[in-house]
Amino acid sequence: MKLKPSTPAASSTSSPPPSDRPLRRSRIRRSAAAALALAVAAVVALPATATAAPESARTSGWNDYSCKPSAAHPRPVVLVHGTFGNSVDNWLGLAPYLVRRGYCVFSLDYGQLPGKPFFHGLGPIEDSAGQLSAYVDKVLDSTGTGKVDIVGHSQGGMMPRYYLKFLGGAPKVNALVGIAPSNHGTTLSGLAALADQFPPVGDVVDEIGPALLQQKKGSDFLEKLNAGGDTVPGVAYTVIATRYDEVVTPYRTQFLDGPDVRNVKLQDLCPIDISEHLAIALIDRAAWHETANALDPPHATRTTCFS
Repeated sequence: MKLKPSTPAASSTSSPPPSDRPLRRSRIRRSAAAALALAVAAVVALPATATAAPESARTSGWNDYSCKPSAAHPRPVVLVHGTFGNSVDNWLGLAPYLVRRGYCVFSLDYGQLPGKPFFHGLGPIEDSAGQLSAYVDKVLDSTGTGKVDIVGHSQGGMMPRYYLKFLGGAPKVNALVGIAPSNHGTTLSGLAALADQFPPVGDVVDEIGPALLQQKKGSDFLEKLNAGGDTVPGVAYTVIATRYDEVVTPYRTQFLDGPDVRNVKLQDLCPIDISEHLAIALIDRAAWHETANALDPPHATRTTCFS
């Protein structure tokens, strides 16, 4: 008896019908967008430890508007937090460190978006620079001084440059210290390219906050900011970077070119320092010491692993 050849079973790995392919591609794009959005948030988000307590209770020692600068430290220091940061959590280490050294220290919140409490620095950077401008005027009025020094982390080290260059801030600022600043944008270790390759990714990230894509390498915002030079006359610039930065990448893009600029790689001061993007501002005493040196160059001392 002759047997009929059996019909092969349908493969479980066969390609989807043509009608399902657009839906599948759409799902892949949405997944990629969500993945990048989560990666951005996970990498740059600061621990939100702030509560609804009054600001004075949460910033003991700083944001004291009765503080008057001394002859030793004649300018108030304005601290500018990074993306996803706020005026308290970003500075729980550095602010008290500077206060103990006799500085009047102030910190602002900027870039707030509706429905996103405690996680700031997300709004358009041009608007955030306007908030910084108003805050600097407030600090100058309360302290009776003519200039401030600004210390910023991540976006907070870059955004003040917009204030200096386009909003008339240069005459009011003596020095800008950027700790891991996004001065020339970031590739986010390659992840930022997804926003160009998959437009839905960019849409999702932009919904989180416009400031995220504005800090991508090659953005229109950064092209405008850096056109014609990185610096403005009359302001002293210091950049403190770590080679282990995983957020503003490559880390050398943080450095500035121009007169009166000092670029510092933390590992040149302490070879065993392994601080990354958050730790350099939150807990790194070598970075804090170098910040204090930048605020008072005539009395600067050598920064070491034991500073």
